[in-house]
Amino acid sequence: MDVLAVAEDELEDLRSRLRRTRWATSWPGTGWEAGTDGNELRRLVAYWADGFDWRKQEAALNALPSHFADFDGVPVHYLRYDGEQPSALPLVLTHGWPSSVLELTELAHRLASPTQYGRPVEEAFTVIVPSLPGFPFSPQRPSLPPATATHELWHRLMRDELGFARYGAHGGDLGAGISSLLGQAYPEEVVGIHLLAVANPAPVDPDELSPEEQAYLDAEAEWFAEEGGYEHEQMTRPLTLSAGLSDSPAGLLAWLLEKYRAWSDCDGEVNTRFSDDYILTQASLYWFTNSISTSFRPYYEFHRGLRERVTSVSVPTAIAVFPEDLVRPPRSWAARTYNVTRYTAMPRGGHFAAWEEPELLAEDLVAFFRSVLKKKT
Repeated sequence: MDVLAVAEDELEDLRSRLRRTRWATSWPGTGWEAGTDGNELRRLVAYWADGFDWRKQEAALNALPSHFADFDGVPVHYLRYDGEQPSALPLVLTHGWPSSVLELTELAHRLASPTQYGRPVEEAFTVIVPSLPGFPFSPQRPSLPPATATHELWHRLMRDELGFARYGAHGGDLGAGISSLLGQAYPEEVVGIHLLAVANPAPVDPDELSPEEQAYLDAEAEWFAEEGGYEHEQMTRPLTLSAGLSDSPAGLLAWLLEKYRAWSDCDGEVNTRFSDDYILTQASLYWFTNSISTSFRPYYEFHRGLRERVTSVSVPTAIAVFPEDLVRPPRSWAARTYNVTRYTAMPRGGHFAAWEEPELLAEDLVAFFRSVLKKKT
């Protein structure tokens, strides 16, 4: 199913805007310290305008196993990867920001078709990868706050649309919150959840914190002070920011590129983890679907108290902590909210683990869900 058909005049408009970029006056000697490096941005903008083959990427995206479900008149896009064996446990994988379902495709392949990666067929899952509302491929919900929470849409997709009586969930970033809410709301249907991030518990008496937990909270506060400006803006004044990023592809790319560099295990060299084509495909998706503004909605809705909070999750929960992710919660901190049955400190990888380290992540998912299913039989 073709989900993208960018008209030639839209493509030429993008290229024209890129060629006519009005560059900000550079500062002396800052590099990446004060934001996206101007030299690297100019290089990528030039390639995006006159070297990047969008039609090749568009064809690859249209070749993905795309489907749509309709919930109360609002379409939800998803990818479906059938497991190599009919009895495979269904898993719903949820991406985060700034991303799309593209980030999860390598992981989905490994989970659905393990024999292609040297693992036994018994490790297969049927994998569903929905596009978050307001992100590339799925339109935003028509009301604010939305009439139906995203985790409720996911449950309706898995149970009502696809007919899965029981399933597991995985996610990082925004996807971790949605997976957490699925486990919290549907402990009978959700066999377990696998997370790359956790919700904070209710306020804890500082005297009850372990040294490890206090160190984590100090690191979290330090990260927010140094790196969290984007989040504060997206929570508080997203439409002001959206006006610029929706009009300037160079500005949009700068906003995204900084995150791919800062949040990945790339040691400052973003191309060691993401090719130019990958970064520009993600940026093109946001551009052609004009979805950067609507991708900010989860931040605003959460900040304004318009989204349900995670309070207590009883289903078996696995936490995979990657060393270059934004923050790395200790097991005891996660256990204040979740029923943590597996905790893995990964040797490498960052915030975009499904793309950076799909093999490591697939192995951890397989081990966790096999242990959950074994206990249930």
